Amino acid sequence: MTAAARIETDFAPLGPDTLEASIQSAKRALLSLGKDDGHWCFELEADCTIPAEYVLMRHYRGEPVDAELERKIAVYLRRVQSPAHGGWPLFQDGAFNISASVKGYFALKMIGDDINAPHMARAREAILAYGGAARSNVFTRALLALYGEIPWRGVPVMPAEIMLLPRWFPFHLDKVSYWARTVLVPLLVLMAKKPRAKNAKDVHISELFTTPPHEVKVWPRGEHQTWPWAHIFGEIDKVLRVVEPYFPKRTRELSIARAERWTTERLNGFDGLGAIFPAMVNSLLMYDVLGVPESDRRVKQARESIERLLVVNDKEAYCQPCVSPVWDTALVAHALLETGDEDAKARARKALDWLAPLQILDVKGDWAAQRPDVRPGGWAFQYANPHYPDVDDTAVVATAMDRLTAHESEKPYDARIERAREWIVGLQSKNGGWGAFDADNTCHYLNHIPFADHGALLDPPTADVSARCVSMLAQLGDTLDHAAFGRNRPNADNVIDSKSLERASREKPGSTFSQRALQTSDALKRGVDYLVKDQMKDGSWFGRWGANYIYGTWSSLCALNAAGLSLEHDAFRRAVGWLVSIQNEDGGWGEDLSSYKLDYKGYEPAPSTASQTAWALLALMAAGETDHPAVARGIAYLQSTQNGEGLWDEARYTATGFPRVFYLRYHGYGKFFPLWALARYRNLRRANNKRVEVGL
Repeated sequence: MTAAARIETDFAPLGPDTLEASIQSAKRALLSLGKDDGHWCFELEADCTIPAEYVLMRHYRGEPVDAELERKIAVYLRRVQSPAHGGWPLFQDGAFNISASVKGYFALKMIGDDINAPHMARAREAILAYGGAARSNVFTRALLALYGEIPWRGVPVMPAEIMLLPRWFPFHLDKVSYWARTVLVPLLVLMAKKPRAKNAKDVHISELFTTPPHEVKVWPRGEHQTWPWAHIFGEIDKVLRVVEPYFPKRTRELSIARAERWTTERLNGFDGLGAIFPAMVNSLLMYDVLGVPESDRRVKQARESIERLLVVNDKEAYCQPCVSPVWDTALVAHALLETGDEDAKARARKALDWLAPLQILDVKGDWAAQRPDVRPGGWAFQYANPHYPDVDDTAVVATAMDRLTAHESEKPYDARIERAREWIVGLQSKNGGWGAFDADNTCHYLNHIPFADHGALLDPPTADVSARCVSMLAQLGDTLDHAAFGRNRPNADNVIDSKSLERASREKPGSTFSQRALQTSDALKRGVDYLVKDQMKDGSWFGRWGANYIYGTWSSLCALNAAGLSLEHDAFRRAVGWLVSIQNEDGGWGEDLSSYKLDYKGYEPAPSTASQTAWALLALMAAGETDHPAVARGIAYLQSTQNGEGLWDEARYTATGFPRVFYLRYHGYGKFFPLWALARYRNLRRANNKRVEVGL
């Protein structure tokens, strides 16, 4: 039992000296992890599938074997194999996942592990017990088809002629998410050409099938895919399978040429197509099947972009799904600014100076298909990804820039902040919310096509991203006052009671919120309406990009506070009640990634983590609950779990790529979020002020 677990509800907060010591230790450790040029970039870890696919990609292409690298990847794959069920999960201590397990086993066999070794036997038994490799998801089956392990009829038909479809057609690239586009387009060429892996070692995995693949009649679909759409699209798939061989050759060649041009236009140099691993690999394999030589600039860039994702340590190695320098750097800047220390502010300024020129001002990316009249102005998540700036990152960068210079006469970032604001307002969806990369990416029926068994084909508005945008707009001076409703008098559709809007009347001189002339904002009102309507019955909010309802609730409470809702508003009170009710006995908060299951019925206890505890604390403080006993207990938990280096050990995954399919472990989350929470607690206690005066 930790010290925090023994704290009673009337516990007196730890003394200021002890709290300050924790803050200073964490700050020093965080500063030491920055790069010389001012930015931070922590490791970003997914599950075993990415390093497994990296190994299989090399053998598919017939590349020379790097025995030492493969040995280290094998060490990693064996380490993340579950001792409980013998297969591979999607996150630490997670349930067996058939697709991850098939890829993990295949990669280890390719590397040279004996299939009769205990760890391989356990994995094989788990896979067969689940129904065998034929039960894998679509992307895994596509990989198996490329290796000749299953026939191509085990993969849904996605004809290359998709590239020629008009925008009004029910399926069009503009109707799916950025990640779906970048992965799918080069894959269309592979599915049309149906190449076979070189596989020089002639390794196969027939032992993982309960029924010979050529005898399998029914291939699985996603658990979310239901009547009637799943049946309709399933029948269309059957028709396409019959007629596709008869598509005109000229049309097929035109489609493939268009797919190649589309990919090359977005290749993104050494940062790779979409700056995400699956798209990078597909682009490389597409150039291979089209006969583009190794000496070609495109092939060199595509191959190098993948190599740059590797994390190679003394004993093991793995491949990241992407890198997160903009996200990490912007969030670190917020944490450093929260400390208020001069050395921290200087490093935050250097970080923001590094971020500034990465703003995308001259490329109208794919988002412009929905918003052609909006000027670019966003930041990407990665070092470079000009066609795909990230709404969430942009809001976080802009609020950090504004916060740093709020009390200064020089405003070097104002033009960039205004362009960011203009772009974000331009990408607001019709329902008032924001998606991560596109506006109105809401053709939900498309998640029922056979190819979309992952259920993540779209990028619809979500509470966490929308909250960040609301926070940004409010911090920059947008307000919700009577004029916000003036064009149409308040009615039943307005979920915000104008009596709850108090920001403008109580603004303090020097507050970040008051640095710019206050302006009423329809975009802000619509965003707040969206958030209030999106709150769950239990008082929480869904977290699309972080785990899960704790993350969504932190994001949303920060936004509603920034927008000026009364802290007595029902949205605050319900959220506070939920957060307090789920606090663990040790004083921390935790939430498992299994909370994304389709039959979610409410919070289920999970071990505390530093990042999720920090989110809960920041949420409660945004709701005016700095003096709540739960906050004191949470602060004590963070202090009691801080390690000797001043940071926090966090092995559990607390972030999300695609719910139920792909999860993430940001190695930086346990390093900067706890510092942020501790510093904010100190600041609010020191000022005896219950109101957080910044957007995040």
